[in-house]
Amino acid sequence: MSNTSELEKVREKFPALQECIYANTAATGLLSTDLFEWRREHDQQYLLGGSHMKQKSFENTHLINQTVGDFFGCKKENVALVPNFSIALNLLLEGMPRKQHVLLLKDDYPSLNWVFETRNYERIYLDVDERLEDKIYKVVKENDINVLALSVIQWINGIKVDLDFLKRLKNEFPELMIIADGTQFCGTQVFDFEDSGIDILGASTYKWLLSGYGNAFVLVKDQIKQRFDLKAIGNGSVDRDITKRNSIPFCKHLEPGHLDSLNFGSLQFSLKFLQDVGLDKIEERLKKLSQKAHTEFSRLGLLEESVQQRKEHSTIFNIKGDQKLFDTLQSKGVVCAQRGAGIRLSFHFYNTEDEVDTIVDILRSN
Repeated sequence: MSNTSELEKVREKFPALQECIYANTAATGLLSTDLFEWRREHDQQYLLGGSHMKQKSFENTHLINQTVGDFFGCKKENVALVPNFSIALNLLLEGMPRKQHVLLLKDDYPSLNWVFETRNYERIYLDVDERLEDKIYKVVKENDINVLALSVIQWINGIKVDLDFLKRLKNEFPELMIIADGTQFCGTQVFDFEDSGIDILGASTYKWLLSGYGNAFVLVKDQIKQRFDLKAIGNGSVDRDITKRNSIPFCKHLEPGHLDSLNFGSLQFSLKFLQDVGLDKIEERLKKLSQKAHTEFSRLGLLEESVQQRKEHSTIFNIKGDQKLFDTLQSKGVVCAQRGAGIRLSFHFYNTEDEVDTIVDILRSN
């Protein structure tokens, strides 16, 4: 069976696709019937088992850390499970020295930039355009930059930083700490954290990882831990064993409280689901969707020049369009979002090239 045929079968697991063209995964990923059934069984067990069921789930939480680590090429002890990336980043920065020179991207996701701004770090900002990597390199080389913090994929226009570039940058400037928000990236391709140039990668998983809300993770490299003095602590940090109070591992500072078995079990379930689908197949499908959408939207003159000139792009596109066009797309059953000055369309592996064609036909007629 071809990859296309296999993915068409997977589409059947997402009932929402029968009602619309869902081009809004950059806002919220869809719930699959498989995950829905798992969640229903989980709550049935909770309903009948109460504390007995929950205690067993707490004891098995480490297996979820292992699943996340295996999925992204990270050691289990360097994985922290958190409710969302925003909370995790705030906890991390509370343990990072204030005398840091930080490089940020203009209009990056607010939860990323704001945490540095409210702590008054010395900052430099770069515009996100076709020369993004060249500009990052120049600023890092010419300034005493301690931290580069950026989203792997920009939430508004979908521009994706070159991961090979980040690896080369880290090799040339080993003291540079690279913190990345992978919320719009994780789940779109095969990725090996240990082999990357990123020191800390965090992601909320309700988008491309299709895990629902209330679950996220942080991956950390061993060599970067010494640059933090984390203070967050709670009973979860010691797995409810108070004798461990003075020997808390780095990532357990990011897990101070109870971790919900429904939400993090959903994350574990979804990662296994995506593994069964095949990250290589997902990556291949997304490349085709990206190339097709990029070509068609460019022909219609709907993309900003910086996006058109990039060699590679994600499957997130911000097209030129006003409220009238947005309303038209909505009325035609296209689920999308207004972001920045335009309309954001985002495609996952459960989308098809035919759906892109349908959207293009709507755009041509308006």
